[in-house]
Amino acid sequence: MTAQDKNTSGALQITPLSVHTGAEISGVDLCHPLTTDHVDQIRNALLKWRVVFFRGQELTHPQHISFAKRFGDPTPGHVIFGSHSDYPEIYPVVKHRTAQAGNVSVKRAWTGWHTDITAAINPPSASILRSVVLPPYGGDTQWLNMAKAFEALSLPMQEFLSSLRAIHQYKRALDPKDKSGYNELIEDKAMVSEHPLVIIHSETGEKMLFTNSAYVDHIVGLTPRESQCLLEYLWEHCLQPEFTIRFRWSAGSIAFWDNRATQHQAIGDIFDTDFSRELYRITLNGEIPVGTDGRRSTALSGDLIKPV
Repeated sequence: MTAQDKNTSGALQITPLSVHTGAEISGVDLCHPLTTDHVDQIRNALLKWRVVFFRGQELTHPQHISFAKRFGDPTPGHVIFGSHSDYPEIYPVVKHRTAQAGNVSVKRAWTGWHTDITAAINPPSASILRSVVLPPYGGDTQWLNMAKAFEALSLPMQEFLSSLRAIHQYKRALDPKDKSGYNELIEDKAMVSEHPLVIIHSETGEKMLFTNSAYVDHIVGLTPRESQCLLEYLWEHCLQPEFTIRFRWSAGSIAFWDNRATQHQAIGDIFDTDFSRELYRITLNGEIPVGTDGRRSTALSGDLIKPV
C-alpha cells in the first residue's frame, strides 16, 4: 500500500459549527497525501465556511508544509518577525512570542483581532495553524466572518464604505515592557499599504469588509475624528456574535482559514495561567486586493511578499 492509498476519494464529513462561520472536517488523514477530490472538497468548504478545522492530526513540520502546498505557495514564516530555524515556511506561535532583530530576540506583544499581515501590499490568502503544546483549558481562538459583517450593513453604508481606502501598517508598541527593540524592528522593515475598505474576494467575487484594529491606522481623505469614529463603529459592528466562531483546541487540531474573509484572535486568558501554548503557522501567498471600483491596493512602503 502506498502513502497515497491512505486517503481514498470519497465524500468528507463536513460539520458546520455555526450558521455562518466555521466547520469541522473529518474522514481524512492529513499525514498522508490528499487526493485531488479531497483537495477540492476542503477548498470548497474553506470558501463557504471561511475557517475549517481538523482534529487528531499529528503532523510533522514537513507534513504540515506538504499539506499547505496543495492549496497554494507558502510564504516565509513571517516577513518581519522571522521563521522557524529549520523550516523557513513555518512561523512559531508561542505564548511568549519573540521576533528576530538581526541576532537579537525582542518581545513581540500579543495581538487582538486582526487579519494576518495586512500591512503588506499582498496579504496572505490563507493561514494554516497547527497545535503542538496546549493548555488543559484556555487559549481558545476566535474567528469572524467579514463577508457577513459587510452584508449586515445598510445599503447606503455599504456604498459609502466601498468608496473609501485605508492605511494599514504595523503600529508602534506603547507599553515600555513591549517596545524594547520591537519599534526599531518594524521601522527597519517598514510595511505600509493603502487598501480598499471593501474588497472583492479573488475566488468567490463576494464583497468583504477589509479592516482590523491591529493594522489600520486611518481612512484616507477623512478627518482624524471622522476616521476614528467610523473605524471604531466598524470594529464594533464586526464583533457581533452572529459573525463569530470560537474554537477550543485539542491535541492534533489544525485550523485553516481564508485570510481574505476573516479576522481572528487568540484569547488572552492563557496569560492568567502558567500553562504553555505552542502552535505553528504557515501562510499562503496572496494577491493584491482589489476594490469594488476595480482599483488595486497600493504599497507605500515595503515589497511584495513572495513565496519561499
